[in-house]
Order: sequence, then C-alpha cells, then structure tokens
Amino acid sequence: MAEPSPKAGRRGFERHALTVTLLTAASRFGGLAREACFGRLIGVSDAASAFGFAFLVPNLFRRLFGEGALSAALVPEQAKLEERDPNAASRLASLLLARVGLLLAAVTIVGEAILLAVPGMREDLGLRLLAITLPYMPLVCITAVAGAVLQVRGRFAPASAAPILLNLSLVIAVFIAWGGSDDAVDATRIGIVGWGVVAAGVAQAAWTLWELRRTSPRGTVSAASDREARLGLRRVVTQALPMILGLGVLQVNTFLDGLIASWPTVVGPTIMGRDYPLPDTAMATLGYAQRLYEFPLGVFGIAVATAIFPQLAREHEHPTRFLDTLRRGLRLTVFIGLPASLGIALVRIPFVTVVYEGFAFDVSDVDRVAFVLLGYSVAIWSYSLNHVLIRGFYARREAMTPVRIAMAMVGLNLVLNLTLVFGTSLGVAGLAWSTAACAMLQSLILARVLSARVGRLADREVAGSVMRTVGCTLVMLLAVGTAMWLVPFREFGLGIWVGAAVELAVLAVVGGAAFSGSARILKMPELRWALGREVGDA
Repeated sequence: MAEPSPKAGRRGFERHALTVTLLTAASRFGGLAREACFGRLIGVSDAASAFGFAFLVPNLFRRLFGEGALSAALVPEQAKLEERDPNAASRLASLLLARVGLLLAAVTIVGEAILLAVPGMREDLGLRLLAITLPYMPLVCITAVAGAVLQVRGRFAPASAAPILLNLSLVIAVFIAWGGSDDAVDATRIGIVGWGVVAAGVAQAAWTLWELRRTSPRGTVSAASDREARLGLRRVVTQALPMILGLGVLQVNTFLDGLIASWPTVVGPTIMGRDYPLPDTAMATLGYAQRLYEFPLGVFGIAVATAIFPQLAREHEHPTRFLDTLRRGLRLTVFIGLPASLGIALVRIPFVTVVYEGFAFDVSDVDRVAFVLLGYSVAIWSYSLNHVLIRGFYARREAMTPVRIAMAMVGLNLVLNLTLVFGTSLGVAGLAWSTAACAMLQSLILARVLSARVGRLADREVAGSVMRTVGCTLVMLLAVGTAMWLVPFREFGLGIWVGAAVELAVLAVVGGAAFSGSARILKMPELRWALGREVGDA
C-alpha cells in the first residue's frame, strides 16, 4: 500500500498536545489549590492517610480501566470505524459505555457489601471513607471512556478539562466542611469531602456524555453497522484485558506504594509481631508527594501521549509515517520531561512549602514530603516516555509484549519496596525511589523492544535531540543553582510562605529562560513543537 504524504490531511499531534497541555495545566493548578486546602486543614495526619487510602481503589480503576487500558484499546478501533462507518463508531461507543457502566456498578455494589460486612468497619475511618468514595469508580471510568471517543473525533477539551470539576467540587466540599475555619479534623468533616468526590464524578460523567451525544451522528444505525460495532467491541475487550498491566504499571506500582504506606492506618502498627517501619502518617506523606510529581507528568507527559495516540492508531499501517510520528513524540517527551524532572528535584523545598505549608502543615512536614518528592521526581521523564512507548505498541495492536515487561516491573517494584522500606533508613521515600528505578528500567526495555519491531527509534536526529536537551537542562540547572546560591530569598523578611513563593517564581523564570534560551540558540525545533507553532517535520 502506498503511503500518503506525511503531511497529507493531518493536524500535527503537537498542536493537539498544546491544547491538552493548557487544559490539563488549568486542571492541575486547580488540583494544587485543592491540595493547598487539604494540606493546611488536614496536614500530615492519620485522617489524611485514611482519605488517601479511601481514594486508592476508585483512583486505580480510573487509571487502569478509564484512562489506561480500556481507552488505549478503544482508540485504535474507534479511529478505524470513525473513518469507515461513523454510525458503527457511535454504536461501538454506546455499547462500551453501557457495558462498562453496568460492570463497574456491579463491582461497586459488591464492594459496598463487603465493606459493610467487615467487623469494626464503622469505627475505621479509612474503610468508612472508602465506602463513601467507591461510587466514584464507575462514574469516572464512564467519563474517561467517553473522553477517549471525543479525542478520536479531535475534541480534546472536554476530557482534559473534566478534572477541573473534581477540583472545584472538593474545594467546595472543604469549605462546606470547615466553613472557612481551621478547626480540627473529624470524621464528619472528612466525610463531607468524601461525598464531594462522588458529586464530582456525577458532574464529570454528565458533561462528557452530553458532549459525546452532541458530536455523535444523527443517522439510524443499520444492521450492518450494529454488527460491525459488536465485532469492534469484542476486539476492544480482547485487547483491553492484557493492556491493564501494560499501560497501568505506573498506576499499579503507585497503588502498591499506597498499600504498603497504608498498613499502619488500616491494619495497625505491627506486622508479624514486630513494629512496622512506617508511621501511621506515611500514606499522607506519600500522597502529598505524589500529587506534586503528577503535576508536570499530567500537564506535559500524559498530554503528549494523549495527543499522539489517535495519530499513531491511524498511521500503524504506514510504517514510515508511524515511525516518524513516534520519533517526534519521543523527542518532544524528553525535551519537556527531562528539565521538568530535574527542575522539580532542585526546587522541591520551596515547591512543597508554597503548596502545603501553613496551619496544620509545618516545616517538618515540608521536609518529609520533599524527601519523598525527590525520589519520584527524578523519573518524571521516564514516566512520560513510557506512556508514549506503550501507546506505540498498542497502536500496532500488540498488547502482550508491554504486558510481560510490565509484570516484570511490578514484581521488581514490590521486591524493591519491601527491601528499601524494611532494609534501609529511607522510610516512606524508599517507595518513591523504587517506583522511579523501575520506571527508568522499563523505558530502556520498551524502547529497545519497540525498535526491533518498527525500526531504530534512536536514530541520528533523536540521539542528537536528546543530547541537546541534556545540554540545555544542564544550563538550566546551573542557572537555577546559581540563583539559589546567590540570592537568600528567605532572608528578606518576607515570611516563610511569601519568601518561598518569591523564590519559586524567580527560579521558575530563571530556569525557563535558561532552558528555552539554550534551545533557541541550538535551533531546536522541539521548542516550536512544544509551543504548538510547528508540526514536527522539521
């Protein structure tokens, strides 16, 4: 089959990535505002750990079935049907949404029944909050599936902006619970926040379903279209099952981190007759750090993967175009992810201070969260790269290879988690370092295997781009480090929070200017791609 021109009839994924980035940035900034409220009112407490545990299960299902495996399996099939038979594509979306909704509603009911049967459930704050937040699971998965269909149709805004509703709902719930005061945390107040999660799920599902209905074709679905849709549904389900671990390895590893950290909160301070090495606030510390490293990951890394996937799915039968798009995705991901990784690691203290410190969140809490954030942040580039690489496999309808790699990484992460927590003094930070190490190893293995399938990923242009990005990042680190050394921001009598805010703002400007200036001097096209000014064929 002859390949069309690389530029024929396409809008570069880089511009879609910019759209997703801007909307995700708005969402993530809202998330930081939400976390700022949480940190100051709840602090690094056993109540915060209980809420973090309660949110683990619905969040895992959201990431695996909604944003992960199910969406990844759906996009290639949906893209193919949208071009060939829009009515069949619309029918496929309806069938999948109905199946997902019914299945996860049943799982939610069973889960609620199990929780009610647990002895002492009403006295355990973590289990009570889990019972409240569990209905969020089917709602947010429906939102994610509907959002994936909209992305295939070139509408990235609804799905990218939907998390804003979660942030808004939780901030409102916090203000209802505390009434603008800084009173102590109790079960009633934290329960109101849990109900805010469910309210957000209802709003998100309603919005994306309305947008989906508005963009769907109005024609009658024929018997042939219905048959094609059902065959497509079967292929989606078949692909999704092995994809759950493949795309969700970071989420599974994060979930394992949370379970290990939650042991003192849910089970108790001992294990097999000996003291557990983590305090009952470990889950809170871990959760606060995860929210911060997820900020650049969501804004930049996942944005690129989200935008590139429909294009890869359309181009998988055209090897040259597919490889070209994948290489550009890798270049853009490293260009954004590497400075984000090392930049967050360098400014972690003022970053944590600005977001969290105040009221119930004191200086010692800042140090603990920043220490964990250091472990997670060094691999932000790798988390982002894995999202792109795995979607390269899935666009080719090759699910089992990343699954096998992912299963190995989950096993390795569990071993490293237990080794670092029980065998070193790292404490909860050991969980972060384990996840980071596994992510970087996974990137290397995925890139090597995918290169054997589609052609050399790290060709001369990619290798040159990575080396130039490393150089620009080193210039950025030198500039930021020099600014931190020369200017004692916190000695200006501005107060701890204001001093940290000024420091963070100045360092962000200095680092951004140093990196982008270096990239401009080196004439790196990735800078224009990141700004959405040029489709990446340069």
